[in-house]
Amino acid sequence: MPEQTPPTEAPATPTAPEVTAAEIARLAGVGRAAVSNWRRRHADFPRPVGGTETSPSFALPDVTDWLRAQGKLAEVPLRERVRQYVAGHPGGSVAALVKAGSALLLVRDRPREWLEATAVSDERMAVLLAPALDRVLALRFGPAHPLAAAAPPATAMPFLRATAELAAELGTRGAFEFLLGRHLEANPRQYTLTPDGLATLMAALAGPSVQSVLDPACGTGTLLRAVPGAAVRYAQDSSPELASLAALRLALHADAQVRAAAADSLRADAFPPPGAERVDAVLCHPPFNERNWGHEELAYDPRWEYGLPARAESELAWVQHALAHLREGGTAVLLMPPAAATRRSGRRIRADLLRRGALRAVVALPAGAAPPYGIPLHLWVLRRPAPQAAPPSGLLLVDTAALGAEGPGRAGWSAVHGAVEEAWTTYERGGAAPEVPGVRRVVPVVDLLDDDVDLTPARHLPPPAAGGGVAELAAVRDRLDATLTRAARLTPPAPAPADDSVDPAAGPGPAAPADPVAGPRARPAPTTVGELVRAGALLLHAGTGSGAGRAPVLTEYDVSTGTGPSGTLAATSDEPLLTEPGDVVVPVTGGAGTARVIDGATAGAVPGRGLQLLRADPAALDPWFLAGFLRATANNRRASSHASTTARLDVRRLELPRLPLAEQEVYGARFRALAEFEDSLRLAARLGEQLVQGLYDGLSDGTVRPD
Repeated sequence: MPEQTPPTEAPATPTAPEVTAAEIARLAGVGRAAVSNWRRRHADFPRPVGGTETSPSFALPDVTDWLRAQGKLAEVPLRERVRQYVAGHPGGSVAALVKAGSALLLVRDRPREWLEATAVSDERMAVLLAPALDRVLALRFGPAHPLAAAAPPATAMPFLRATAELAAELGTRGAFEFLLGRHLEANPRQYTLTPDGLATLMAALAGPSVQSVLDPACGTGTLLRAVPGAAVRYAQDSSPELASLAALRLALHADAQVRAAAADSLRADAFPPPGAERVDAVLCHPPFNERNWGHEELAYDPRWEYGLPARAESELAWVQHALAHLREGGTAVLLMPPAAATRRSGRRIRADLLRRGALRAVVALPAGAAPPYGIPLHLWVLRRPAPQAAPPSGLLLVDTAALGAEGPGRAGWSAVHGAVEEAWTTYERGGAAPEVPGVRRVVPVVDLLDDDVDLTPARHLPPPAAGGGVAELAAVRDRLDATLTRAARLTPPAPAPADDSVDPAAGPGPAAPADPVAGPRARPAPTTVGELVRAGALLLHAGTGSGAGRAPVLTEYDVSTGTGPSGTLAATSDEPLLTEPGDVVVPVTGGAGTARVIDGATAGAVPGRGLQLLRADPAALDPWFLAGFLRATANNRRASSHASTTARLDVRRLELPRLPLAEQEVYGARFRALAEFEDSLRLAARLGEQLVQGLYDGLSDGTVRPD
């Protein structure tokens, strides 16, 4: 019988969020096919309220009521309920986030007013909430703020009540970070984000005692949030949506005064000096390679103290915009494309920045530090010179390319932070820093003022010794030899053929031993991760990479490559869940079947975004057995959904066979041996690449003899 497609009906509640069949499957912990079955077999299944004939959507309250009545859902998790409200908001997700953030700000700053407004019916609550929200927004952001002041309707009150419940669980800041994080994850192509590790480094370069800070291209406010102790934070962005989100995020982060504006900073500066107070620091991740930045209409703008930027030099316009907003001695740190250090059209402005002492350091970051991930971006550290002060005689150049890990957003921030901060601190004390081949050097300004004024760090640094020197290359070769020997020892034996009488399409479970009289036994019945979670045999936790303390973060890249935690913690007031030995972590994006069992070396880390952590009851599940079956290719295909740019794994739909613990441990031991073999191969590959490149470099620079 074909699937029924009843005519679309209007939802009972105008603002009720809508869910697709795939989202219903996630709520109930079943596969997409099960939802299609329910629609065919149950006449009382909720009718579509939107979407299309082939991809209908349903009202979330109707769906949850039906699931609960059928015994398929005890209660929609609070986080999922609020997230669905945001996703299904009639005005869009950003409008919902602004409403939620405004309510959270009222909960945080004026809890008594919130309690008074919510102790009544939804209709009365809407009346009381409107003036309360206006007061708290004007108090925190001033009368001219970018947030919409329209009062939420009574039908939105369940959403705001649920948001406040979430704040009781996560804290007001944690609740907003959770909702914002889920929105950003769902729209990865819509935003250019600054990684938290990079924001922390830029804030550190700005100095320890910053009281006022500006970001003229603030995005979601990550850079401003990274500055500790700033009493005043100015945020401006050309997108009204981002300006609103940044303002709320900053207000919920700390008690600082927040001033936000929605306008193009170059064309319509909301905080123009000298009318506005100049700030201690400017942090900025500007848009790159913009030709329509206002070259013609801004030709006589007083901000261009160092020269009118060419049409192709929008980044140098942002540099001078930042300098114009600094007090004397204030510091600006900008993320720049490497071309800004070399383009001939910008050489005169670069030369004047050097001569007058405005540009103090150029730092080359590892590729993958920030979007666009394919190129090694630069940090420019600038200072507004005092009129009578002598400019420094040298420019600090730092190259951290060798310190980063491979992969988008996977820079080894701990090593990068250490190298850059130590170099900058030393340079700040006396205008000099000891030279480190291949890493840093203070280059005399006069040596840079040639026809090109090329500021690329790698072109002015002495090369490091090849591979760390001949002795280091010999040590790498010895480690490689030992690793290859171990890998050969761990090579799995030849696999025994499967019983041909067992149907290979019967499921993910192993073939049961054959009975000599009755013939082959059927495969064990499968179960799913979702069923095990509901039965209490598994705890399923979504990684966030945020929390209180200073724990390292285990990232998707770490899990995929078998390396230790490399991420940095995004600070919130929440106490994070830390990994423990025996936990299983699974990346949910990318389409590659990967599962990793946590050992002593990776325990105590915070699971990062894009990871799901599974903690098994040791009396019911062997972790190696669990991880092994979760890696099966067919299993991952069944549990994956495909968007336009990536695949996403629904961990709850992954299957494994129902087996007694003793039989699980047999499989677990074999899966563990395979993991050890895989780790040896990875290490051998890394050592081999290091040895080969070191020999190429050594033969080229003469430190290694060809014979």
